[in-house]
Amino acid sequence: MSAAFEILLQANFWAAAIRIATPLIFGVLGALICERAGVLNLGIEGIFVAGAMAGWLAVYLGLPLWLGVAVAAATGACLGLLHGCLTVILGLSQHVAGIGITLFATSASYFGYRVAFPTVTTPPRIEPFQPLGLTWLEAVPIVGPALSQQTALTWLAFAAVALTAFVLGKTPLGLAIRAVGDSPASVDAQGLSVARLRMGALAAGSALMAMGGAFLTMSAFNAFFFGMINGRGWVCIALTVFASWRPGKALLGALLFGAFDAYQLRLQTLAGGLVPSQLFLMLPYLLSIAALILVARKADYPRALMKPYIKGER
Repeated sequence: MSAAFEILLQANFWAAAIRIATPLIFGVLGALICERAGVLNLGIEGIFVAGAMAGWLAVYLGLPLWLGVAVAAATGACLGLLHGCLTVILGLSQHVAGIGITLFATSASYFGYRVAFPTVTTPPRIEPFQPLGLTWLEAVPIVGPALSQQTALTWLAFAAVALTAFVLGKTPLGLAIRAVGDSPASVDAQGLSVARLRMGALAAGSALMAMGGAFLTMSAFNAFFFGMINGRGWVCIALTVFASWRPGKALLGALLFGAFDAYQLRLQTLAGGLVPSQLFLMLPYLLSIAALILVARKADYPRALMKPYIKGER
């Protein structure tokens, strides 16, 4: 028992938890922005895959790492706009369109990989982002060394949380996005375009989702391989509800899931094979479901979420 508790006091444990949480931070922020504008984006899983593939391939072909991140973000934005054309412009089902985006983006990414590398059996490698090694942070117990081991993309994720919170909570644009997710008719009555606001939110949110995928291939790992997203997009959808559509709580939820995941890996080592590994793999998801149940009933969801807006209809 003491060994299990001591894990929580190790800097390496928290460094791993933050690394695991980073793509979730990008993803949940993206989902949050989309849903605040009234659009459920179930294309997130496929957008993760497309961002991971596009960013990695761009760097493999010779672009700098940051341009690879930009390529991933642009890829995500394009998929977000496609989702918007189907759901905002044409008014199709957000559930069906989102799942269609996931299937399309995932299949297109895997097909593109096979076309680019038809005879490769081992994924080609790139030189990924390196830890910043911020030695001035190491004086802070536990948290300082954990943060000093992170790459620039993790710090970008933290900055994105602060920027999203500021824009949604303190700016006229954020007010308009929140309003279009609650009462699009009121926004339309003010002379603002509901379609443009929702399309813009989908493009920005999907770009963040794709950057979460790019983190996996350009920071956590140094290659693209099938199945690497492993359901992270669906976790982000649940974390958005857990966060009650608030950026600060979204960060907390992602870090909690990252801590649960990192913890179960270390518990497997402590158990030494006495307990089936599948039980430990279930742990972060079971704890996430439990947390979701506790907060979901009190969540103040956007009132116009999943409701297409047609001008002139009530």
